[in-house]
Amino acid sequence: MVKFHNCSELFKNKFLEKVLVIPRLFRIFVKTIKMKTFNDLEFKTHPNLGHIGGVQARITFKNGYGASVVRSEYTYGGSEGLYELAVLGKDGHISYDTPITNDVIGYLKPEEVTKILEQIQLLK
Repeated sequence: MVKFHNCSELFKNKFLEKVLVIPRLFRIFVKTIKMKTFNDLEFKTHPNLGHIGGVQARITFKNGYGASVVRSEYTYGGSEGLYELAVLGKDGHISYDTPITNDVIGYLKPEEVTKILEQIQLLK
């Protein structure tokens, strides 16, 4: 009998139990994805708001979607040191029709930006 450690939930499916009786013929591959976070963003002077200290980071993910994260005194929360995020569609432009939002999202702390970036990376 084959023993699996710390994986009991994965093998409750009866089909998997039967297949895994012959472990040398089958292997299970688990792909882990390193999610991008706020710390992966590279902020540069914003092309239109740089003269007032505005910064922007753009990032594109493997699924084709991306994000634009900005902060200036004229962005939602920028005067409080918070960030504004826009979801970018696969065409690189702001997308207003994703399950995440239908507008830009403002007043974000870095950890909140990270949570939204993770959601964007899971879009299909």
